[in-house]
Amino acid sequence: MTKILAITNQKGGVGKTTTSVNLAASLAVSGKRVLLVDLDPQANATMGSGTNKQTVKTTVYHVLLGDAAIQAARVTSTQGKYDLIPANRDLAGAEVEMVDFSQRETRLKSALETIEHDYDYILIDCPPALNLLTLNGLCAAHAVMIPMQCEYYALEGLSDLVNTIKRVRTNFNPVLRIEGLLRTMFDPRSILAQQVSEQLQKHFGDKVYRTVIPRNVRLAEAPGFGLPVLYHDEQSKGAQAYLELAREILNA
Repeated sequence: MTKILAITNQKGGVGKTTTSVNLAASLAVSGKRVLLVDLDPQANATMGSGTNKQTVKTTVYHVLLGDAAIQAARVTSTQGKYDLIPANRDLAGAEVEMVDFSQRETRLKSALETIEHDYDYILIDCPPALNLLTLNGLCAAHAVMIPMQCEYYALEGLSDLVNTIKRVRTNFNPVLRIEGLLRTMFDPRSILAQQVSEQLQKHFGDKVYRTVIPRNVRLAEAPGFGLPVLYHDEQSKGAQAYLELAREILNA
């Protein structure tokens, strides 16, 4: 059965897109059929997968507006060995254009239903905001992965996100659940990071992934080459951490 995972956090700069791209590549190299949906108008997941957002013709924007079938938007990331539904800056206007649409919250869900049987995992890279695009991602998903830094403000934002997920489950998607919290950009030398990590484990228990993503130069470099870190430097700590995360998910 296909597993659809929304990767989201309304706070920016927490490693959400880094996680989306590198988890997709790590699952693909493990032999799984993977689709990555870029639902962020910044289109960083598109660029990080080696696809030029400036030249791509059909994107998730056209799919949400009903101007193209999702099959027409699908491309293959040769760099990551997974399929991609790309985005570009046009997506920023989708929210306004969908205001009068019926069932505007489930446009992505309806589109994915036509191709989900082609994949073992579908990952949705949501924008860093609780908006209609993110709502489409949450309505389409079976579960949510929340990447977060171990800092004070991250805990504050997490409470809002958990409440949003509860509301989506009540009103739109009764199967939606939190798959797990992923600690990213983790610096074990930081006392604050250790304290926040302990709080997360205390309150969320086994919902916190055992795998921790460290701060890593190679992870920061890889998008500049349009590559998942696995194909930039497989031996780096960042690459090894995402491979371990993929193993943890596959063995769950």
